[in-house]
Amino acid sequence: MKLADHFEQSFSNLWRRKLRTFLTTFGVIIGIGALVCMIAYGKGIQKNISESFTQMELFNYISVFTDSALSRLGFGDSNEKSQAGKGLETILDDSALARIRRMRGVEVVFADVCFPAAVRYNENEEFVLIQVLSSQLASSRLIKLRAGKSYVSDGENSLIISDSLLNRLKVKDLDSVLGKEIIVSTISFDFSKINPMDLSSFLQGQKLPLSKETYTFTIAGIAERMGFGGPALLRSDVFVPPDAAKDLKKLPFSNLWDLFRSPAGRQGYSLVNVKLTSPRFVDSVKNEIRNMGFRTFALMDQFEELKRGFLIMDAVLAVVGMIAIVVAALGIVNTMVMSILERYSEIGIMKAVGASDKDIKKIFFFETSMIGFFGGLFGLALGWVVSGLINRVVNVFLTGEGVPFIQFFSFPWWLCLGAIVFAMLVSLMAGIYPAVRAARVDPVVALRHD
Repeated sequence: MKLADHFEQSFSNLWRRKLRTFLTTFGVIIGIGALVCMIAYGKGIQKNISESFTQMELFNYISVFTDSALSRLGFGDSNEKSQAGKGLETILDDSALARIRRMRGVEVVFADVCFPAAVRYNENEEFVLIQVLSSQLASSRLIKLRAGKSYVSDGENSLIISDSLLNRLKVKDLDSVLGKEIIVSTISFDFSKINPMDLSSFLQGQKLPLSKETYTFTIAGIAERMGFGGPALLRSDVFVPPDAAKDLKKLPFSNLWDLFRSPAGRQGYSLVNVKLTSPRFVDSVKNEIRNMGFRTFALMDQFEELKRGFLIMDAVLAVVGMIAIVVAALGIVNTMVMSILERYSEIGIMKAVGASDKDIKKIFFFETSMIGFFGGLFGLALGWVVSGLINRVVNVFLTGEGVPFIQFFSFPWWLCLGAIVFAMLVSLMAGIYPAVRAARVDPVVALRHD
């Protein structure tokens, strides 16, 4: 028989039992649809994170810590010392930053400087950590602006505020605040308030030597809240230029740990971020920084571990999706076995007129492969439609919380093609037993079968 004859005969046999064929194929459709949705979800998360990191050039960044700061933050082994960090700890100060700037491949070096403040717009007020960020970095792809623009100089009396903070400040129309003034209140030490004759009040936490200062800034831009892959080096809802921040009277630390950030009370930064011109300089710059006595952390180092985590997640999701495939395969076996019993005499006639065992097997393999093909094709379509509906419903809720639209599912070409091929392979495997059983039919017994 020719190939076209096999397809025509298989389609005719399946069409004679339309309801049974439909139900069996529908089982494959459900199984493939579930499997495709599971894998597409895992790939979607991986794509979101990887593309976000690449788009924001996060693989170009290195975080630099001192040994004591790193152990406080919980990164790495607190007992492990940097190569030059034996004895007195090196201070991460401006001179160290200048040395790092001169290294090959370094584009920008900036200290992670934050200070506590209260931000008030109209009658609403929120307490936040304000982060000092240069105009060069504020204008880069590190911050995704939803509206407005970045401040153009380090001395500009402007700031960038996140849309999530504006939502907490009860602002309905976010674009309406652009160019408007916003109040920033800081706390600073004022030792003139200490009364030597009333130290007991000071020791009891009363009449603390603190004063509140109020400043006015102009809202230049609105930053979009990060979805997957938001950079850890941006940990604030408000960004101000460094020269403008210097003019503010504020506390010199954002938490009590900063009081102990360097030995003997010497000043230094807790954290410094280094931006490279390319990820290929990560290893060389890290080695130079470690030789200075500091510790480093780069997302590039963790990416291989992250990919292993993605593989484990994909495997778990695939196993869950395979449950429906196993059930569908059992349905195919049942359908084909029933078909043998119904076509017992027909099989006997074909063998009596010269059909070989191989020809009989081919008939059943073609029938099961057609079930697998259509099950895989329509299962892929079902998975695509269902994932699209889930993605849209979830984003409706997230958009209401100020989170930008996120595509949770991804359908690479290999997944689309692999779904159909895999469905056919599963169907062929499920058809092995029925095909072998059909080939063993004795034509004499089959012809006498009533």
